[in-house]
Amino acid sequence: MSETAGTQPPGSQTPLFDHALRLHAQAPEEPLPRDGEPYPDDASHRRRPGPKAPEDRRGAGKDAARVLETHFARAAASPSDLLDAFHDVHVPMHHDAHIAAAAKRADRGRARATGRWLVRHGGDRCAVTMGLALLAAVGTADDIPLLRTIGLLSNRFAPLAAYAFERLPGGAEALLWLADRVTGWGRVYVVEALCRLDDPAARPWLLRKACDGDFLNGYFAGKVATVAKLHEALGELDTDSELADHVGRVLHTMSDCGGMGITLADYPHARAVLEAHARSAGSLDPTVERYFTLALLAQHLTAQPPEAAGCTAAQQAALRRSYVAVLDREDWSRVAVAGLAAEDNRMRWLADHRAPRLRLRAFPDRPPDPEA
Repeated sequence: MSETAGTQPPGSQTPLFDHALRLHAQAPEEPLPRDGEPYPDDASHRRRPGPKAPEDRRGAGKDAARVLETHFARAAASPSDLLDAFHDVHVPMHHDAHIAAAAKRADRGRARATGRWLVRHGGDRCAVTMGLALLAAVGTADDIPLLRTIGLLSNRFAPLAAYAFERLPGGAEALLWLADRVTGWGRVYVVEALCRLDDPAARPWLLRKACDGDFLNGYFAGKVATVAKLHEALGELDTDSELADHVGRVLHTMSDCGGMGITLADYPHARAVLEAHARSAGSLDPTVERYFTLALLAQHLTAQPPEAAGCTAAQQAALRRSYVAVLDREDWSRVAVAGLAAEDNRMRWLADHRAPRLRLRAFPDRPPDPEA
């Protein structure tokens, strides 16, 4: 990967790329702590908050695109001239047609080199975002290592990094690398990009790892189930505990993501997947996480109408009995009781809000919460 000529101004802020690289080196296989926040430019952005996005999002990047066009019109202009050029205009975090058009109207090599320099040396999030936007428009596969690293600061930079990976050769592999190292909103952007690509090479990861239990998984859980063809992998549930655990998370997420994404009611294979998961649950060793997932699914099957799980009333009742039978086994009940004694938040929440309605063996003396 080449960099264009230009020197970093004396006294400039720590490049955000170096910040991401340093944090990544501390735990190369894990997401950055707190998504890498606060960034090195945090204080300056608190002192000088940038403009808000316009109400009409179709014109969100127009002002930033004009800054770019003015810059590229000057043959002698250096990328370093742009380090503080975008703080007073709105720079969209997502792909913007105006910025992409400005990048493509410029000399492609110069636009690419400018994007690389800003991503690598920018100490201000606005400048780095613009560098990413340039690479998302005109970058090449040579830019993937740069994009992966800055994408680790995923709450801000994953949308454009993921957009770039979608159009680059080798992008699916880069998305999978990043997906293992991001959480929260960053995970939403990356997993949704993987779903749009629909690359067969990503299917094993989508089947087993996409949902990490965060509430925001609701935006993509149904897409994962659909694109990964979850209903075609049900025969593996009895022998693949990782898949069984992930299917539980997907089902639980889809049971409670109305207004966010595809729910169980919207998913044509909901009943078949629930039945397969309920059958496989009894072969799993009990853990607090597994108990929690099964109890929430049993609660959904108790409190919601059958169509909310794609079932008839008889099918819903049978599914609920299957889940409760596992939850009430002595070994599973012991795990739940021990978790409650250890003040595990999941078991406390279940005992106070959900278990009383299910009449689970592990929580016989907990009165129902009137607000549950």
